Amino acid sequence: MSAPMMQSGVVVEPGHFALEPRPIPQDIPDGWVLIDICAVGLCGTDYHILEGKHPFLNYPRVIGHELSGRVAKQGNGWSVGDLVVVNPYLSCGTCRACDRGKPNCCSNIEVLGVHRDGGLTAQLIVPAGNLYPADGLTPLQAAMVEFLAIGAHAVQRSEVGQGDTVLVTGVGPIGIGTALFARLKGAEVALLDLSPARLNMAADRFGFDQGFVSIDDAIGSTKGDGFDVVYDATGHGGAIEAGFAAVAHGGTYTLVSVVKDTLSFSDPEFHKREMRLIGSRNALKADFDWVMSAFRDGLIDADALCSSVISMDTLVKTFGDLAKDRADLIKVIIQLGE
Repeated sequence: MSAPMMQSGVVVEPGHFALEPRPIPQDIPDGWVLIDICAVGLCGTDYHILEGKHPFLNYPRVIGHELSGRVAKQGNGWSVGDLVVVNPYLSCGTCRACDRGKPNCCSNIEVLGVHRDGGLTAQLIVPAGNLYPADGLTPLQAAMVEFLAIGAHAVQRSEVGQGDTVLVTGVGPIGIGTALFARLKGAEVALLDLSPARLNMAADRFGFDQGFVSIDDAIGSTKGDGFDVVYDATGHGGAIEAGFAAVAHGGTYTLVSVVKDTLSFSDPEFHKREMRLIGSRNALKADFDWVMSAFRDGLIDADALCSSVISMDTLVKTFGDLAKDRADLIKVIIQLGE
């Protein structure tokens, strides 16, 4: 007797996305939980997978790592119907980073939708420790927690504080999330992006009315002093290198985006300013909790973040077009359940 199947969103090969049958999970390992997927956020990673630009991926792959769901089978402290946010970073629990409380940069990390099949499907099994209660959130809000947690983690890593001047370069979803949480810390936030349209969108939707299309103009706005904290969310090596000049003496440069390039910078300038250079990867449970708290308290406007809500069938027809023209997008959500 063949196993029951479910439709799943699969990037079969670069440029080819389709709905394909996958087995419904039957054997649930100890400590894992079966969930019904409610909503999935489309991420830059998903677009890169479609475009064949992701360096750590084997095809075909069920995509989807920005996930909300409801518990489908009681156990491990969960009840059927509980709304959960999924932490998609599966850590080994035994490496040096995990031992030191940093599972976000586990040496053997597997990310759902990248290293193993993800959540653009009806049901998924996840380690119980990777599920967080989403009480007080809607399924759509819960599906936006993970991408915002990346920015929240970068903000925590940078130790930004009240009255600090901040520049966020790259006004995509991660940059916007970073800017929002830096502002919640009391910082004065400016944005830098080559697209005036994205800067205008950030001003209209989120009130970030200090925006620049030139790094020289951004630095000039500080009378040449630079910014206390600069976050890069561009995903562009040249932009990252240019950003060093925007960091004030005694300031911090936090790299949120990842590039394959080898980066270079002026060591005399770096030391003269006693600059801190920080890498920020993924997020911790505390970051997920901060995002959920911000949603519950009305500090983050989910409606302003959500560009559209579509079905899996619609995604089949539009995924290629969305990947080609993301200029006006923040977050597209695929809704699978309630």
